[in-house]
Amino acid sequence: MPFLGQDWRSPGQSWVKTADGWKRFLDEKTGSFVNDLSSHSYRNKEVYNKENLFNSLNYDVAAKKRKKDILNSKTKTQYFHQEKWIYVHKGSTKERHGYCTLGEAFNRLDFSTAILDSRRFNYVVRLLELIAKSQLTSLSGIAQKNFMNILEKVVLKVLEDQQNIRLIRELLQTLYTSLCTLVQRVGKSVLVGNINMWVYRMETILHWQQQLNNIQITRPAFKGLTLTDLPLCLQLNIMQRLSDGRDLVSLGQTAPDLHRLSEDRLLWKRLCQYHFSERQIRKRLILSDKGQLDWKKMYFKLVRCYPRKEQYGDTLQLCRHCHILSWKGTDHPCTANNPESCSISLSPQDFINLFKF
Repeated sequence: MPFLGQDWRSPGQSWVKTADGWKRFLDEKTGSFVNDLSSHSYRNKEVYNKENLFNSLNYDVAAKKRKKDILNSKTKTQYFHQEKWIYVHKGSTKERHGYCTLGEAFNRLDFSTAILDSRRFNYVVRLLELIAKSQLTSLSGIAQKNFMNILEKVVLKVLEDQQNIRLIRELLQTLYTSLCTLVQRVGKSVLVGNINMWVYRMETILHWQQQLNNIQITRPAFKGLTLTDLPLCLQLNIMQRLSDGRDLVSLGQTAPDLHRLSEDRLLWKRLCQYHFSERQIRKRLILSDKGQLDWKKMYFKLVRCYPRKEQYGDTLQLCRHCHILSWKGTDHPCTANNPESCSISLSPQDFINLFKF
């Protein structure tokens, strides 16, 4: 059945395209809307058409320019979305068509704000490292641009705070090695964008690495109690909170007393038992000159053979009821009676595996 209603731009009325949309043409002399072009002279009609066309072209050019500025590779802004969650669907249904990709999730989730949270910083860095190793080519052009923008914010934060320097060095080295491999295969179109743009990004990574290598740690102007002023039992208790053996070695190099504590056999034994199973430990036994197990050497040997247990203060959450991915504490439209009981924590590798089809 044909539509018999009057069109919103019905014949006999004059409309002008503005920034807010189409509006009826207002006569400046009479102050009323123009309902019929035939009431004007042909000359006025011609002038009006030229002005209307000119205004329309101006708005089109301005809109295209704004869009081009957003998509420009030099743009440093993050692509924000109103919702800080994303629905993860892997196939088409009657309600939804298509599927969610890793690049789409990377754009929608608020990683720029997450790096400012100390609980989420290590999680985001580990996720960036995994993407740099094997998933960089699966990102869209905008997602790759966001990846570099977030990486720049991470480097600037480390240079300012002077913390997690070794972590970011490893991330930059992993990314540079991956890009060297991908740029050599550019003929196979494995990267999105011009080759010169990626060469420029590689030079930027080298510049960041040089900045991190030349960083000078400033001693804080604090004259109160220090770590070495605490009782030995408290110092050892603090060391037991460190989950990376390299941090223990670095801490032991700061003072002779801390060095003796960092060589404690029980400390390294607990570290090995935390990261690795009994079966893995039994396969990598190392005896010292005194005939005892050398837990420190065993730890670094186990690290080269097996992955360590990952520990994060905050992670991404996947709701098993509505299949929505978000940060912990982010409200999402869940219809479950108890949404918190339906959420499961995802490690960075679980996040990557979620988008493998």
